Amino acid sequence: MFYSIEDLVAQSKNYPNVAELMIATETELTGRTRTEILDLMERNLVVMEQSVAQGTKGVTSVTGLTGGDAKRMNEYLERGDFLSGELILQAVRNAIGVNEVNAKMGLVCATPTAGSAGVVPGVLMACREKLNLSRKEQLDFLFSAGAFGLIMANNASISGAEGGCQAEIGSASAMAAAALVLAKGGCAEEAAEAVAITLKNMMGLICDPVAGLVEVPCVKRNALGSSQAFISADMALAGIKSVIPADEVVQAMYQVGRQMPAIFKETAEGGLAVTPTAKRLTKEILKNK
Repeated sequence: MFYSIEDLVAQSKNYPNVAELMIATETELTGRTRTEILDLMERNLVVMEQSVAQGTKGVTSVTGLTGGDAKRMNEYLERGDFLSGELILQAVRNAIGVNEVNAKMGLVCATPTAGSAGVVPGVLMACREKLNLSRKEQLDFLFSAGAFGLIMANNASISGAEGGCQAEIGSASAMAAAALVLAKGGCAEEAAEAVAITLKNMMGLICDPVAGLVEVPCVKRNALGSSQAFISADMALAGIKSVIPADEVVQAMYQVGRQMPAIFKETAEGGLAVTPTAKRLTKEILKNK
């Protein structure tokens, strides 16, 4: 078991990779066999694939507040005339799709939460062809993301209600960034730098859902979180380091979350949730219920 990112990096040297350390940790914590753990992660991966595919085809939320944006992004990609890199936009499309499926009460894999479920699968589904990842390597991607997520969950928070959106989208984006680094052939130390870079950029991000629903701005934040993962991974692979060590960044995120006013933590009492348009939409949604 590891209790910090520093521990994770050190202990991973005793294993073939971070993923194997995470599998060993899961065995220790749950008592499940290696086969059982791999089977469970395979099921998670299948759910991720299905939610990406479903969302890309076009879905609409139960309230009608969100939907169809993944399909629009897919059509934009197919036209081939875009500003950003294709890989990043594919991840954006995927991330939007997963969270639109979540908003329509479809099946998603909480990664680490339902509200941030689009980032990790969005990034994985986009990069697996470019990196030529085998099925095992795709599972390794998820185990690696989980290893870093475990640290953030235990030492800070992954809950928007407790720590703001920095705890949800921030953690998910950091997990994806770390896994990307490792999938590209980077080392655990570089993965830790990607975590630090990501969390520093998203620190202070509030949780301000319109009408208290995991739709606005959550769906689009998953999109931006997936793009952040790629940028952080590339920065770390380029040799760029965070001045503040990853564990200290996690602690800072925890402190910011504790000091963040309650109105900015999933209460729908601050931020975007109290704009005139949000108030109007809230009344319309409640009236239609």
